[in-house]
Amino acid sequence: MEKLTIADLTERMHELVKSKGWYEKDTKRPQTPRNLAVSLSIEAAEILEHFQFGDEIKDINELGSELADVTLYLLQLASVSGIDLEEVVLKKIEMNKTRTWDVEKNKG
Repeated sequence: MEKLTIADLTERMHELVKSKGWYEKDTKRPQTPRNLAVSLSIEAAEILEHFQFGDEIKDINELGSELADVTLYLLQLASVSGIDLEEVVLKKIEMNKTRTWDVEKNKG
């Protein structure tokens, strides 16, 4: 399977959205930051359904599909908001390296 960058995935998301007409002025699915944030939250909540009554993954393919939905909405939200997702993720990783949490201990 071909490995893609965040930029590649975002471009493929734009192609899909454009092909569906969701960038058009009269669309029923306007690609606004608010609408995308709502959709992202809804899709993220659907992940919880897979663990509603237990800790085991019930259907790995369905869970993967939900994770893909979350990823696509996240990519689109970042893009229409003018956020370089790769850049902010890398910055966040570096910031988190300097943070400490109560329950975590360095086992190094």
